[in-house]
Amino acid sequence: MAVNFTCSFTALCCLALWSFTGTSGVQNVPPPHSTIRPGSPVPVNTNNPGVRKAARFGVYRYNNSSNDLFLFKESLIKKAMVQIVRGLKYMLHVEIKRTVCKKRDHSSLDSCHFQREKNLQQMLRCYFEVWITPWTHKVHIPVAHC
Repeated sequence: MAVNFTCSFTALCCLALWSFTGTSGVQNVPPPHSTIRPGSPVPVNTNNPGVRKAARFGVYRYNNSSNDLFLFKESLIKKAMVQIVRGLKYMLHVEIKRTVCKKRDHSSLDSCHFQREKNLQQMLRCYFEVWITPWTHKVHIPVAHC
């Protein structure tokens, strides 16, 4: 009985991961019968839509906590892992760069271009942990180090 519950729980977790992130961008995600246990972080493709969304949440957190006059935006997602723990916990290594958009303008980051002026350019390497619970539509960012 316990073995069936464990296998079912593993299958359910893997299916939840696949349904949220989409199979087209997921890389190295184990099949439901894998020996990887639920809750173990797995690498995920850095171009995955879920990863990109999580990185943007991390950047929002950084922008809200910085004193910079300009907004920063993700320029490169170097590494991404995802872990199933009461939702999806993304662990991301991201490079962010200063944009031409000022914070007071409340610009959308999608329309912000990176700084072209040499003396205003800045790049930071960040580590974000972004916890997304899709069924409650909640996002929590317990770690944002740049």
